[in-house]
Amino acid sequence: MAADNRLLADRWFTEIADEADCAFSLRIRGKVFEEQSPFQKVEVYETESWGNLMVIDGYVMLTTRDNFLYHEMMSHPVLFTHPDPRQVVIIGGGDCGTLREVLRHPDVEKVWQIDIDEVVTRAAKKFFPELCESNDDPRAELLWIDGLKWVREAAPESVDVVIVDSTDPVGPAEGLFGKKFYRDCLKMLRPGGILVQQSESPLLHGKLLREMRRAMIEAGFADTRTLGFPQPCYPSGWWSATMARKGQAIGGFRKAAAAILPFKTEYYTAEVHEAALHMPAFFKRDVE
Repeated sequence: MAADNRLLADRWFTEIADEADCAFSLRIRGKVFEEQSPFQKVEVYETESWGNLMVIDGYVMLTTRDNFLYHEMMSHPVLFTHPDPRQVVIIGGGDCGTLREVLRHPDVEKVWQIDIDEVVTRAAKKFFPELCESNDDPRAELLWIDGLKWVREAAPESVDVVIVDSTDPVGPAEGLFGKKFYRDCLKMLRPGGILVQQSESPLLHGKLLREMRRAMIEAGFADTRTLGFPQPCYPSGWWSATMARKGQAIGGFRKAAAAILPFKTEYYTAEVHEAALHMPAFFKRDVE
C-alpha cells in the first residue's frame, strides 16, 4: 500500500493512501515517542481527541479511541467459531491488545505472542497501558523473535487457533501473507483448527483479499471466510479479518456462548458476529 505520510504544519498527522486517492488525518498535540528499531520506525503522537496514536514506518497502527474494534474482531469471532480453543498463537500483535482479548476467554489455557520487535511492546506499555494489562497473565508467553521461523519449527498439530495480527504486507510482515507461511500454520494446527489474519480493506484491497484466500486454499485449508468491521483510522474506515479452517468447513459459531459473554466488550456481540459473516454483494462478486 503506497503512502505519502507527513506531519502538516497546522499540526495534523496525515496518512495518504495513494492507491485509493484518500487520506486520514488526526489533529495532534505533539510527538511523545520515536525509536528506530532494527526492523522499523515506531512513533507515538498525542492527539487532540483520539488519545494516543501509534505509527509504524509512517502508517497508522492504532489509536486509543478506536483500537477496540480491531482487537475484539481479531480475537472473539475466531475463538467462538472454534469449538474448544485451548492453545492460541498470536503472530505479531506487539501492542498486546489482541492478547488481552484472547485472555478474556477463561477456557484458553496458553497463548504465545510472537512479535519480532520489542520496541512496539515497550511503546504500548507506556502509551497504551490498558492494552498490556494481561501481559503478566500466567497463561501468556511473550516472545520477541521471528514468527515465521517459530511457526515453521513448531510441533505438528500443537495449537488450536493462530491469529496473525500483522502490519500491512510490506517489510517485516511481507512473509506472513504467502502460501509457504500458510502451509506451516496448517501443519501446526490440530484438526479443525482455525487461522485468522487481518486482511486489509474489502473496499480498497480486493486483489490482496482474493490472493490471500486463494493462497490459503492452495496451502491446504478446507474453507475460508472473511468478516468485515469498521475501523475509522485505517484506509476507507472499513477493515476485515479472514479465517481459514483445517479439514472442514468453517460453518457457524457458538452463538449461545457468545450471547452470554463472561466479560465486557465494546463492540463484539453475538449479533455483530452474525452480521459480519454476511458480506455485501460486491464482495461476493469480486472477491469470493
